[in-house]
Amino acid sequence: MKNDDRGIGQRLKLHPRFTVVAFSFYMASIMAFLMCLIITAANRGVGPDFFEQAFQAYKLAMPSAFLCVLLVRPVVAFLVKLTVQQVRL
Repeated sequence: MKNDDRGIGQRLKLHPRFTVVAFSFYMASIMAFLMCLIITAANRGVGPDFFEQAFQAYKLAMPSAFLCVLLVRPVVAFLVKLTVQQVRL
């Protein structure tokens, strides 16, 4: 198969070396969104402008979460290695 024959979905995929960045982006996006919904509901209640308030918080939370996930990922990987038994084949 030539490179020209690949579908558009395949051409738009990131190189494997960006796996850590893609994982961090998705993890931060989802967690920041969920936490903004929960914290906004806890602090201000669920009113008519609930989603607008949560989105305002998300605009700050998502970039912050993304940088934090990138920074703590090596520490978490190390802690997982310390706590999870390796399988020997």
